[in-house]
Amino acid sequence: MDVIHARGKAAAADVHAALPDAPSYSAVRALLRILEEKGFLKHREEGPRYVYEPTEPHKQASRSALQRVVETFFDGSLANAVAALADDEKLSPDELKRIEAVIKKARTK
Repeated sequence: MDVIHARGKAAAADVHAALPDAPSYSAVRALLRILEEKGFLKHREEGPRYVYEPTEPHKQASRSALQRVVETFFDGSLANAVAALADDEKLSPDELKRIEAVIKKARTK
């Protein structure tokens, strides 16, 4: 999904080539088919190959994925997730300002 979201669209060969330590080409094709069956991808035919595209915009997909991570690893607590990330990272002054602005905006809602 990362490869397809980054490129906007990709064939199985493109995905296979972009993966470090990639599984077999047939395994990549099988995974793309499964992702399509689950509704994450759609395809169209371009000549003899299928070109896959995400079914939802990158921003929406990233938000959904992040919500699943927060639910799974942080007991649904956004504060715990942010604290874990902030403790492990060196935040620049610009990043701290952005986080502060987001918190201020959330307080006014």
